[in-house]
Parts: sequence; structure tokens; C-alpha cells
Amino acid sequence: MKLSMKTDYALRALFTLVEHHGRNPIPIRALAERNDVPKRFLEHIMLALKEQGWVESVPGKKGGYRLARSPDKITMGQVVRFFDGLLAPIACVSSGHYERCSQEPVCRFRRVLLDARNLTARLMDKATLASVFTYSPVTAREVFSDEFAGGAGI
Repeated sequence: MKLSMKTDYALRALFTLVEHHGRNPIPIRALAERNDVPKRFLEHIMLALKEQGWVESVPGKKGGYRLARSPDKITMGQVVRFFDGLLAPIACVSSGHYERCSQEPVCRFRRVLLDARNLTARLMDKATLASVFTYSPVTAREVFSDEFAGGAGI
């Protein structure tokens, strides 16, 4: 699974709103600058998030965006599925965007990819914005762990 830029930017903005939950709305310009997102692109993303009922806009001089729902009611799985459509690594194990493959009756590695889809879906669907906000940022040491050092492409 690879997140699109739109999903990445949406999650950045949402986590900024989680950080400011219960306080004043954040202007779109500040959201864009804080998250290194082009403002015009973020405007479209915020409208989509608003249509989903996840954020709301507040008009006026002190207006901007804020969460419309509690951060424990929005999951990363919902956001990723909304923008990217699926969590499956390949189409033949996707329930929402399934595409038949000629090798299905004999394919052995499809099982591993189905397991990866299921584990990813469970993890993303458990990961509320509130719970993920409590995590500490990932370090370079974790990314380049010796356990995965030989795994090119990870």
C-alpha cells in the first residue's frame, strides 16, 4: 500500500486539527504552511473532508477549520479509503476494487498479500486520530533497523 499525496496531505491537516482540538479554528493558510502543503491543493482536500463531516469551516476574521467530530471517531482507515479507495496491495485481493487474475487458481503468494491486506486493514481501522496522536514520531533508527537492513524497497 502506498498513500497518495492527497491522503498524505489530508492526514497532515487532520493531525494539526487534532493538536488544536477544542481551541480556535485554524486558517487555511496556517494549515498549509504548517504542513508544507500547497494552499490551493489543501483547499480542495479540506472541502472533501468537510463533505465527509470530519471537519467544519468557521467563517470570519478568526475563522478557519476545526474538527467536526471527536478525533476518537475518525480512523486512518476511513481517511485512506476515502481518498485512495483501497488498502489492498494488489487488485486480486481487494474487496472494493477486485480484479480477477488469470493465476488465481494456482497462485501461492496471493495468500501472503491477502494476509498483508487484512493486517493493514485491521491496524488502520483501529488507528483513530486520537490514538495515533499520542504516538511519538518515527526515528531514523526505527526506519533503518538492522532487522530490515537487507530489505531493499521497504
